[in-house]
Amino acid sequence: MADRRALPLALTMGEPAGIGPDVTLAAWMRRGEAGLPPFHVVGDADLYRRRAALLGLDVTIRTVRADETVATFSSALPVVAVGSEVVGEPGRPARRDTAAVVASIEAAVEEVRTGRAAAVVTNPIHKSALYDAGFAHPGHTEFLGDLAGRFAVPVDGRPWRPVMMLAGPQLKTVPITVHVALARAIHELTDDLIVETARIVEADLARRFGLSRPRLVLAGLNPHAGEDGTMGREEIEVMRPAVERLRAEGIDIRGPLPADTLFHARARASYDVALCPTHDQALIPVKTIAFDETVNITLGLPFVRTSPDHGTALDIVGTGTADPGSLIAALRMAAAMSGAA
Repeated sequence: MADRRALPLALTMGEPAGIGPDVTLAAWMRRGEAGLPPFHVVGDADLYRRRAALLGLDVTIRTVRADETVATFSSALPVVAVGSEVVGEPGRPARRDTAAVVASIEAAVEEVRTGRAAAVVTNPIHKSALYDAGFAHPGHTEFLGDLAGRFAVPVDGRPWRPVMMLAGPQLKTVPITVHVALARAIHELTDDLIVETARIVEADLARRFGLSRPRLVLAGLNPHAGEDGTMGREEIEVMRPAVERLRAEGIDIRGPLPADTLFHARARASYDVALCPTHDQALIPVKTIAFDETVNITLGLPFVRTSPDHGTALDIVGTGTADPGSLIAALRMAAAMSGAA
């Protein structure tokens, strides 16, 4: 097997009409001062040439093979061709481009599977544009779970199950239910789902982050964590039994605890990651604390995947105001987690 420190990162194109190209170009231009590992974009080189011209950036774009990335990275932004041109204008997604967006993700995963890249970093996709074109997955996380099937089946014979984690300098959170309506999320929150999610989080914090005994905490669903059942019984009937099962397995987890007092500085010092019942409950605090430094990480996969924590920001494409900080953090995190750093 190739030395992972010699392998580049594979960066997906994301939505061509969004700020993905803007922040990719900006990150490459800061590669030296930011200490970025070599990466290549899986996409359309002409898209980056057009966007660089719009932004007034003097950037050389070069189409390469994956194994030419490291030698090219210092002098040009390397692009591995995805096989089709994109036509969407800045801020205006084109239905025709969705095939290239999906192909970019698939190709990046395949590069990792075949040992040509160390990890996958994904630029943001525009979900509604993909849905209109028939994309069958709620988002990146679920699609990557399906693509993981290309790898060897896990030892226990079960499919790989992706778990989203948001990681910033001061806080890590995991939404137990993800891209579903709030009313549906409450019904999907079962003790089995909590247990399965916590097991994956605990294992990957040990495997990917080197924590010998990760400290987990579970946020309550209802105000005041249900106030002993007077404000909801999910904590009593679903969440406490899940915590008891996990603690019986030797996993260090506390809760459910009131979410409104779980994210101040003193509370954060008492755990490594907070598991939250719903999407926004997990994402709001971590993005509020460090929006430009937070990274979206997918746990539970046979490969490393990170992403910036922002969306496509169609309203600021081409203005030069998109901040590459989160993408830079995602690239650094992917290198550290995969051993490419």
